[in-house]
Amino acid sequence: MTALILNLHPSIELTDEQFLQLCQHNRDLRLERTAEGELIIMPPTGWETGNRNSRLTQRLGNWTDADGTGLAFDSSTGFKLPNGADRSPDASWVKRDRLVALNPDPAKFLPIAPDFVAELRSATDNLEKLQRKMQEYIDNGVRLGWLIDPQNQRVEIYRPQQEVEILQSPTSLSGEEVLPGFMLDLAQIL
Repeated sequence: MTALILNLHPSIELTDEQFLQLCQHNRDLRLERTAEGELIIMPPTGWETGNRNSRLTQRLGNWTDADGTGLAFDSSTGFKLPNGADRSPDASWVKRDRLVALNPDPAKFLPIAPDFVAELRSATDNLEKLQRKMQEYIDNGVRLGWLIDPQNQRVEIYRPQQEVEILQSPTSLSGEEVLPGFMLDLAQIL
């Protein structure tokens, strides 16, 4: 199954509050909204991708608990990016002091770009669309992004004002200066 994209504009323009309510009233659906107002309905993943994503989120969460400088989020968390898009990365992390300064409403999407995002490509994901999504994250303030592509046994690393770095069959990934000390073991993920 592939994602379903509904072009609502110009017929319907959802406010942020209406989009949030739509997501809350349809909790069985994973919804995102592009900066252009398109509604993306993403199907559930297969068991293999679900297991890989669980491991990714678990490892990021474990490091976050030990580190204490930020909060980790799973794929059910919505972020309102500066360009107006509402996105839900597979795994993400935000520095604690940015959250404290923002003091966001915990019942709403975070109105901030994460410091770190990871997207895990499933068998039905279009690679070019994921690459555009990763670039959108970087363009909106994400400092480090990983596109993990098990089908091609590679990882694309996204950083601001740098070319995308492609690693073929890596065994681990470094959180660099964004997630200092975090090393993601890719066993059972890639």
